[in-house]
Amino acid sequence: MGSISHLREQNGKKVLMVNDEPFILLAGEVHNSNSSSVEYMEGVWDRAEELGMNCLLLPVTWELTEPEEGVFDFSLVDGLIAQARARDKKIVFLWFGAWKNAQCYYAPAWVKRDTKRFRRAEVEKGKKFTRIEAFHGMSYSTLSYLCDATREADARAFAELMRHIRAADEAESTVIAVQVENETGLMGAAREHSDEADALFAGKVPKEFADYMKAHTDTMAEDIAAAVKAGAAQGSWEEVFGSAAEELFSAYHVAGYVGAVAAAGKAAYPLPMTANCWLNQGGGAGTYPSGGPVARVMEVWRYAASAIDVIAPDIYVQNFVEICEEYTKCGNPLFIPETATHGHCGPREVYTVGRHHVMCFAPFGFEDMGGEFTASMGFLFGMDTSDPLLSMLQDVDEYRWYTQTLRSMMPLLTERYGTDRLSAVIAERPEDDTMVFGTYGFKAMMGSPMIQRNDGVCLVLQESEDTFYVIANGCMLIPFSADQKKPYLDILVLEDGCFADGVWKRSRRLNGDEAAIMRYEEPTLLRIQLLAYC
Repeated sequence: MGSISHLREQNGKKVLMVNDEPFILLAGEVHNSNSSSVEYMEGVWDRAEELGMNCLLLPVTWELTEPEEGVFDFSLVDGLIAQARARDKKIVFLWFGAWKNAQCYYAPAWVKRDTKRFRRAEVEKGKKFTRIEAFHGMSYSTLSYLCDATREADARAFAELMRHIRAADEAESTVIAVQVENETGLMGAAREHSDEADALFAGKVPKEFADYMKAHTDTMAEDIAAAVKAGAAQGSWEEVFGSAAEELFSAYHVAGYVGAVAAAGKAAYPLPMTANCWLNQGGGAGTYPSGGPVARVMEVWRYAASAIDVIAPDIYVQNFVEICEEYTKCGNPLFIPETATHGHCGPREVYTVGRHHVMCFAPFGFEDMGGEFTASMGFLFGMDTSDPLLSMLQDVDEYRWYTQTLRSMMPLLTERYGTDRLSAVIAERPEDDTMVFGTYGFKAMMGSPMIQRNDGVCLVLQESEDTFYVIANGCMLIPFSADQKKPYLDILVLEDGCFADGVWKRSRRLNGDEAAIMRYEEPTLLRIQLLAYC
């Protein structure tokens, strides 16, 4: 038996270790309700196998785990673990406790009924239920992030879950990480407006927190940093944080709540723990869940939720490339627990592995891959419904090829995580099409008249000084010498093929026309050896 799953620092990058080996979650997240039934999950596991996935992200809900206070039922958890083992797959459980999409959908009935003990948030003064125009006019109610009784009950239930998983699974390491809550925060306002919230907001900011924020402005969003720098050293939330005060107040308390739940779970079984977020898209706090772990308040979460190891963006927006960059600040590894299943899903998986050395890539509702990812499926979690890619279907065969190819290369990939020997480019950023590896470089031209598709991607892994493995699709590949003293280049070896049990298996030796114009209109894995000379 190896050690339990954990994060390890490797070349300045956090890497997930499973059974003492680096592991990339080439995964999928199921539709919310599918994991509530072991019987229903049989077909879902089959679909994951068809798509080449090595892990599933599965909700485990407070309402089913603790249907009566103090009475726990782990039969569903045990059934899901048994299914994963039978299929040689891993699990990341998603704890749907007090929050799911900024609401209290999955809190048990005994919590929902007792509104005095388990207080609801007041989005507006004196109102525990409202309709929010920015939330598609939907009715809205959620538990208060300031309620000690809710936090304590949530933490107790989560600790019991983690204790059970440890007893049932530590020897097998089927469950390798856990997400704590889901898309936390408050919709409709930047902060709660109960009497308690008003009093705390008017009170003094904890000095240690204020000092921490003042010392970490270099990584903050521009407007947050400006407000923190301009504010007083001590005083009320408005005096210390100015225009950012309300969102930082919510973030401090939401992160404190989630951090307490995570800490209770880690005390029982210290698996890596993540917190996911509903992205802000330019509106003010409350048009997205205020206080949730968006990048603009990541510093707050690092302070107040130290038991959370990874902040994970749910990406349903057009500026995918920029979001990936934004969520790698503060040493945060890129971990994508949810993203759309449209036609750029496969290229984005390859790109995040190569460019950001991603820890997890998981399309949401992968069961429906190959069909249209409609706005009605996405409006609850911040989808950009104007995205033209939503009508572009992901080719299932291509997705399977990408995922299985990456899995076959995992030892090579993970060995290069955190180094400059692994990179990727994507058609979504056509101006960034060049990768350099010491003496040699590759230009992946996408979108030219010779390329009949707009979902190009190219990943390059440097095996040795002059030898490379390349995943290419929707691009023309141009290798070149990056050594000014040896400006000329020859291709010594060009092969397509695959890896079988970690060994390269050549399909064809390519030369002549195929070497003169390296153009790829379908997913291809290449082995290339180059020679630079003068």
